[in-house]
Amino acid sequence: MQDEKILTEVGTNEWQVVVFMLGSQPFAINVDKTREILRWTGVRPVPKSHPAMRGITTIRGEVIPLVDLRIYLNIESPLPDEQSKIIVAEFNRMKLGFVVDAVDRIYRISAEELDSSLTGTFLGENALYVIKRDGRNILLLDYERIVQIVNPQMAEFFKMDSEHAKKVTSVLGDPNSYKILVAEDSPLIRRLIQDALAEGGFHNVELVGHGKAAWDRLNDEDDHFDLLITDIEMPKMDGLALTRLVKESPRLKDLPVVVFSSIVAEDIKRKAQSVGADAQISKPEIPFMVETVARLLKERE
Repeated sequence: MQDEKILTEVGTNEWQVVVFMLGSQPFAINVDKTREILRWTGVRPVPKSHPAMRGITTIRGEVIPLVDLRIYLNIESPLPDEQSKIIVAEFNRMKLGFVVDAVDRIYRISAEELDSSLTGTFLGENALYVIKRDGRNILLLDYERIVQIVNPQMAEFFKMDSEHAKKVTSVLGDPNSYKILVAEDSPLIRRLIQDALAEGGFHNVELVGHGKAAWDRLNDEDDHFDLLITDIEMPKMDGLALTRLVKESPRLKDLPVVVFSSIVAEDIKRKAQSVGADAQISKPEIPFMVETVARLLKERE
């Protein structure tokens, strides 16, 4: 699959998704989260686990969990396990396999194609967007949310040490004197970022759901922000395109930008650096969020 990746210029608001099938419904996952696609490997059950947690398997000596998206989404599959496919994904500094019926193809898409109008209503909380391609409605799932529900222990990685958070922000005086803008599409992750910043005393925080909304707010000359935190995968305008615009703007180029993403691959890190990001944090490293924000704000004084 690596050879099929379509090259995209950094910061152009384009990225790639792998389309796969669960029953008759197509779904998608970002190529940058995908490591390989395998045939059924067999599985060893894990006692007292979530029903969608099929168990663990070994791939080239590495033990990884298998999450069956068909069970999680309550989609009946006509296929026996032996005909299923496994999408090996890596994000939030963990590797796991998603069990699916079939893998269809790779699309290059624009962030502007992601339709979130039905998110949280008819689509529920597991699907973030609809991608309309070739007469099909392809659903892009909130994989971070799915993994946290299947494995509740993951939430422990996102907890802050309150005393440490307050200590690192003490150098700033009143953290509320700084206004922070957060661009993140996942409601779950928005809440985690807001809670983490609040532990450090940052309550003057505005949250938006995509890069275009963030860009509009930053260009409101009647308002002012001291720092931007942005995800990469977002509709309308992704985080790399947003960062590139900020750093190319004569008025905004000195604004500190923290890229906060579940994707920690080296090529993503290089892309973020190339568009001028001042810092990068992976989502399991949220305890370092306040420390990074405090450091960048102090350096700007």
